[in-house]
Amino acid sequence: MLNNPQSHGLWEITAPPAPVTSVATGAFEANVVVIGAGFTGLSCAFRLARGGAKVVVLEDKEIGFGGSGRNVGLVNAGLWVMPSALPAALGADYGERLLTLLGDAPRLVYAMVENNGIDCELAKTGTLHCAVGKQGLAEIQQRAEQWQARGAPVSLIGAEETARLVGSTAYAGALLDRRAGTIQPLAYVRGLAEAAIKAGAEIYTASPVTSAERAGPRWTIRTPQSSIRADWIVVATNAYTHGPWPAIRHELVHLPYFNMATEPLSEELQRTILPERQGVWDTRPILSSFRFDRAGRLVFGSVGALRGTGRAVHQAWARRALGKLFPQLKGVGFETLWYGQIGMTVDNLPRFHKLAENVISFSGYNGRGIAPGTVFGYVLAEHIAGGIAEADLPLPVTEPAAQPLRQARELFYEVGAQAAHLVDGYF
Repeated sequence: MLNNPQSHGLWEITAPPAPVTSVATGAFEANVVVIGAGFTGLSCAFRLARGGAKVVVLEDKEIGFGGSGRNVGLVNAGLWVMPSALPAALGADYGERLLTLLGDAPRLVYAMVENNGIDCELAKTGTLHCAVGKQGLAEIQQRAEQWQARGAPVSLIGAEETARLVGSTAYAGALLDRRAGTIQPLAYVRGLAEAAIKAGAEIYTASPVTSAERAGPRWTIRTPQSSIRADWIVVATNAYTHGPWPAIRHELVHLPYFNMATEPLSEELQRTILPERQGVWDTRPILSSFRFDRAGRLVFGSVGALRGTGRAVHQAWARRALGKLFPQLKGVGFETLWYGQIGMTVDNLPRFHKLAENVISFSGYNGRGIAPGTVFGYVLAEHIAGGIAEADLPLPVTEPAAQPLRQARELFYEVGAQAAHLVDGYF
């Protein structure tokens, strides 16, 4: 994308083409302007347009340019934080509301894919949160107990069954979440764009927002070649925010994450790894993730940026790590590699912001963008349409708060991941 093979890697090669779009030019009217053509912005635009609203989506670069087109493609339920932490942090009403919404969020993703015929390699096979050592096992046991207390279809499996499902004896156990699955993320976000256009939304790419000014009850949003008057603005830019609302970017610490995809493995090798095709991530402090794509490539990722010395360090580590996890893959090369940025909040919880009158935003997905991004887009649309009152939203209204030492922490994460991967043999 934008002639950079390291931005979207395998996903750019294997995704269906994006719908044809153009640069925004001239002056026009809309009910809602959505800024950002990712999961949140496009699901919001789809829902609003289907309800009869005139919706304009403005994307700075291309559809799915940010985290929506770069991630590993795990459709997970819930958040990184423990389920019981949400009521404790947000209060009982918001906490339980958010747990219910995000626990069911994968179902909305599946419905969007199936109802709109989106070709995105959907596999509703579940995910495995794999435990590294005793500490990791205690973590997933706690997580399993808390989800099971809420009736979620999750189960704790032992080392032997984990070895069968993963194809490696490296883990002490795993949490199997049957709500979850995998998709090809860039294909999914492009499919959302196609569905939004068919519903009546207008999407413009290479159209960065340069200003937004309120005159009376309406907003005027400007790009280099256009101006749009609208009643509402949805800011759906998350970790890739820049422009008129810098406070969102200042609230998020960038955590770089890379993925590398092998060449398609032989059917014999595929039978020895993830035979039921779950997606995997682990409990290591510098976590790893892996899953298959439809063609039998193993996609393996971890924290780190593939720039400067990072490319060679992380690539060498990934070869070593895969070789330890799956000795049968020694000598198998990587066909593509890419990376992006995750937007992390100080407490790993997402944020709902009312940036000005009729200007709203969800952000801070903390590495859980697919299902939360899709469902939050729907929530924003329902709120604008009058179906959900502000008091009934899944998150309270908060003011963006800049994280202290943000740039220093981002440098630490990037350099620290290199240092860890330089010496780490994985297990």
